[in-house]
Amino acid sequence: MNRVTIDLHALQHNIRTIDQWLTQRDASWTLVTKVLCGHADTLDALQRIGVRSMADSRLANLKAITRVAENFEAWYLRLPHLPAVPAIIELSDVSLNSEMRAIEALDAEARRRRCMHRIVVMVELGDLREGVLPGSLLDFYERAFRLENIEVIGIGANLGCLSGAIPNVDLLSQLVLYRELLELKFGHTLHFISAGSSAVLPLMLEDRVPAGVNHYRIGEAVFLGTDLIQGGTLPGLRDDAITLEVEVVEVREKSLVPIGEVGSFTPFETINDDQDLQPGQRGYRAVVTIGQLDTEIQGLTPLDKRYQLAGASSDLAVLNIGEEAEGLSVGDSVYFRPSYGSLVRLMLSPYVDKVVVPAIDDYLKGEDIEDLVDVPPAVPEP
Repeated sequence: MNRVTIDLHALQHNIRTIDQWLTQRDASWTLVTKVLCGHADTLDALQRIGVRSMADSRLANLKAITRVAENFEAWYLRLPHLPAVPAIIELSDVSLNSEMRAIEALDAEARRRRCMHRIVVMVELGDLREGVLPGSLLDFYERAFRLENIEVIGIGANLGCLSGAIPNVDLLSQLVLYRELLELKFGHTLHFISAGSSAVLPLMLEDRVPAGVNHYRIGEAVFLGTDLIQGGTLPGLRDDAITLEVEVVEVREKSLVPIGEVGSFTPFETINDDQDLQPGQRGYRAVVTIGQLDTEIQGLTPLDKRYQLAGASSDLAVLNIGEEAEGLSVGDSVYFRPSYGSLVRLMLSPYVDKVVVPAIDDYLKGEDIEDLVDVPPAVPEP
């Protein structure tokens, strides 16, 4: 039995805390739900406790949100690919863009449907993923600005998503200057600089984010509480919203060092370096029911600090549990905290159960309506 437990109390705490941080700084934000991979029960719980702005990079996940949520604002985070344009217009209110051909296709589809589609123009700031180069931003913006069924509501950027470019004041200040330049030249207000992410939160907590950066797209900090710059957990957030439970299927004293000649043909990357172990050294090992088919094993941290992951095959993982069995036996459960990469794989895996605790109906029975979170749509009404 492998099970991911999603704790609503911890999620609500993190959502409320982050919302307070950003509200105090006159910023709005959108909850990035892509790590949930369209998990209906969690999406339902999020909108019922008060989240009204959600973002995802998969249209199937946005469609899953529409099945359980009403009156919510949808952001599409992946750069539009042309065959998906009709679905993007149908399922999202806002999309992030850096290619004019895609924006023109969105405009044509929005015109066909007699609606307006809002976009954020992404600017390259050094992470080398998506973004218009600053030198061509004026011409690019002018072309987008003239499209009748496209409303450019802001500019944005991604940092730390591909190359690990660390957000800093100078990079974010560049966006503020670009917005001022665009507004002066075209006489049109840009409501947003959407450059905040979980990676920007540490800078924000130091009050070093330029005031013009007024929209954040936050995912990992909500679900895991992670401080992406310094490591560990951001102050005030909880790191216990997500727990992986797996079952022990063997406990036995064994050699901790492979016996015989060892080759390099193992199908998965070795987790631990055994240089400190001596030939013939023994200890207890537990075999548990989680493997590389289910998740990124390297991203799992045992809650019991005495345990250490020794390795994993496709279906099973092995833990070094110490010189004694410590009471662990077959049928017991072992618990882990997943990294973001591990959580994505777990939520995708059909072999892993996912459960929200408490169930949302039971949760709401015990909550005063004033205690619920309030994350309104990020985009102001026209």
